[in-house]
Formats: sequence, structure tokens, C-alpha cells
Amino acid sequence: MTETSFEARTGTGPIVGSRDGKGPALLLLHGGPGFSDYMEILGPEVTGWNAIRYQQRSLRPSSVDGPFTVEQHVADAVSVLDACGVRRAIVLGHSWGGHLALHLAVAHPDRIAGLIIVDGLGAIGDGGVAELGRALVDRLLPGAPARLQELAGRLAGPEPSDADATEQTSLLWPGYFAEPASAPPWPPYMRVSLAGYVGTFSSINEHLAAGFAESLRGIAVPAVFVLGARSPMPVSQGQQTAALIPSAEIEVIPGAGHLPWHEQPGCVADALARIHASY
Repeated sequence: MTETSFEARTGTGPIVGSRDGKGPALLLLHGGPGFSDYMEILGPEVTGWNAIRYQQRSLRPSSVDGPFTVEQHVADAVSVLDACGVRRAIVLGHSWGGHLALHLAVAHPDRIAGLIIVDGLGAIGDGGVAELGRALVDRLLPGAPARLQELAGRLAGPEPSDADATEQTSLLWPGYFAEPASAPPWPPYMRVSLAGYVGTFSSINEHLAAGFAESLRGIAVPAVFVLGARSPMPVSQGQQTAALIPSAEIEVIPGAGHLPWHEQPGCVADALARIHASY
């Protein structure tokens, strides 16, 4: 089966994506928020699945308009399933996409058959954001701190730009890996939308403050949390979040960073196999 494109109509602009592969439906949710869709780099991890991925709103070819709220992102994901004719799917979310997957499971349990949360933003306190930020700064490569400080000043000024946000993230990119000095290159297609990032995080924080964590206790589908032991995202966030879900399992991947399949190929495929066997 070759990759095919689709467009989901949401009432607030189109969401554009693609699907590829044969097998059970697997909805992929990329991280960010406000980032380009990068889930193609999962590669062979999703072999044997009908993988559905899409560009979340804020960047083309999907709508660049808001609202950039958790509720809208959840509605967009449901619209994608509808556009693909999928009633129920396994959902695999990475980073912020893992957090979005939890919201989707809470709001639409009838559409979710299982969850794979790969080093996701947590549901305790600030979700791990502050600790993640400190770790990424600590892992900067030589020469990057000065430029990062300059960009931070520009982003805090009167005319912050998506280009500055994209460059800032590219400087932080090596720190997402267990060994920053040997990290793969920043994907050249990657872009960051400030509007999507800031707006969505504002909504995330509102939900966290309102007690979103407690709603996870009602998730009844199988869930596997795949956590990088050497990720800048605190492992404790994944562990504490998983503990709220009655059926959740946790796999801490030794020697792995925030994209654990990079250092330990097959870890995501193994989690998917476990979910598939359980439903």
C-alpha cells in the first residue's frame, strides 16, 4: 500500500495528512506543540500498521488558524479518524502528542482501542516542562549558549518570529538525545509556529491546573508508556502519569533519550505488539 493523502474538514480549517501501510489503524500524534509533523522518522517501528499521520494545526498544509486549544486539537484528531473512515484506532503520541493522546482517550473513549505514550508530556504539576527546559540548556553543544541567549531576547521582544523559534529549537535539538554530541541532524523540513506553541501551552496549563490528571483514572483501554532513561523529560513524569491509568504499563528504555527508538530501535514496535496482542 502506497502513501495516500487526505484532508479532514473541521469547520475551522483543513487538517492535512497521509496514511501508509497495511494492518490495524494507528493514529500518530507528533510533538511540539506548533511543530512540523515528523512522525515519518518512526520508520520501521510502525511496520505492519496502517499508520495515519497529519500536520497539526498551526503550520501548512493544515490550517494555520486557531483556536490553539487542547479541545480543538482533540476535535482535529477525531476529524482525521472520520476522514480516514476509522471508527477505532490505536493512538501513538510522542512528547506533546502523548499528552494529546491522553486527552483524546478521556474525551472520546469509544474511538480509542489502546495507547502508546512515547516520552510524553506528563499530567503532574507542569507536566515536566521546567525540568525539561533546564536539562536541554544543560546539554547545549559548545557555541550554542550565546546564540540561544540572543534568540531568547528576540523572542521576548516586540516582534518574535517563527524563524527565531525554529532556530531556537534547532539549537536545543541535540539535547533531546542521550548523547547530544552524536545526535542526528535537525530535520531540514522542521518548522515551529509560535502561535501554535504559545496558544496550545496556555490551554495545556489551564487543563493541568483544573485537575486533568484525575480524569486519567477513567481510561480503561490498554496503555504502554515508553520512556527514555536518559531523556531530558523526567522519567518520573511518565511514571507518575502512568500510575493514574489502571491498565497502564511502563517500559523505561536504557540508554535512550526523548526519541527512544533512535538509540534503541524496536522499542516502539515492541510496545505496539504488546498493545495489539491485548485487544
